[in-house]
Amino acid sequence: MNVADIMSSPVYALNTDEPVSHARNLMLKHKISTLLVLDEGKMVGIVTKSDLTNRLAQAEPLWRRRPIDQIPIKLLMTESVITIYPEASISQAATLMLENNVHNIPVMKNDVVGIITRTDIVRYVAEQSEDMDIKVSKLMTEDVIFVHRHHTINHIIDEMNKNEIERVIVKNDLGKAVGIVSKRELAFNQVTDNEGKLSVKNIKLARKPSPGAQKIYRYVKEVPLLAEDIMISQVPLLDLEESVKEAAKKMIQKNLTALPVTNEEEEIVGIISRTDIMKAVI
Repeated sequence: MNVADIMSSPVYALNTDEPVSHARNLMLKHKISTLLVLDEGKMVGIVTKSDLTNRLAQAEPLWRRRPIDQIPIKLLMTESVITIYPEASISQAATLMLENNVHNIPVMKNDVVGIITRTDIVRYVAEQSEDMDIKVSKLMTEDVIFVHRHHTINHIIDEMNKNEIERVIVKNDLGKAVGIVSKRELAFNQVTDNEGKLSVKNIKLARKPSPGAQKIYRYVKEVPLLAEDIMISQVPLLDLEESVKEAAKKMIQKNLTALPVTNEEEEIVGIISRTDIMKAVI
């Protein structure tokens, strides 16, 4: 099998001057994470969900001054796009992604004919006929960063940037893992404010006019979104002895980018991501 056998097609695109909101809507509508950026029909860049999260999380004055609908995608896109031929091997595609730290590569043959993503490679691992008997313990990342369910989006972004990671595990008051937050969730829960500010939610509070009084006044308070508001819950757990192929199957079935790994005491001791699984095909 080669890149042409597993690539995604068609490839969706937008023009350099179209707004960020249009990119976001295209991604939501077609359930995709990458768009090509065109200038007079020629590919000049690429934009991903991570770009939406990373660039807008910088909270630069530019984002605060201009409504999102008016920010052209060319200000967020990545230029100098890496491409690959449809005849290239899946191993070559995985190596190219890992070496250049990219999640998607346009497939070119005179023109763009498709795009190969990390999800495409994970699906290949999940569906291939021969067994992939490598255990998750061999490829998982042991350094797991946890956040509390009441931590704010700002805190989560800070933890991701500080530790150079793409996801965190969410714990409850008892220290039990209850969910996972990745840059994918941040991309579509953060980019909603017309002034570039982080999203908030409204909560209803009640107070009495004086002690012992019966009449209650209700009011609404605006508070930041928390980890529990955007996390993916009911995430399946992997055992250390499970195979990489089984991990890939669960990721595809649940539409996840990573899964926690537990030991015999059901303690989380690692996390295996699409990036880790890709190493199995190199």
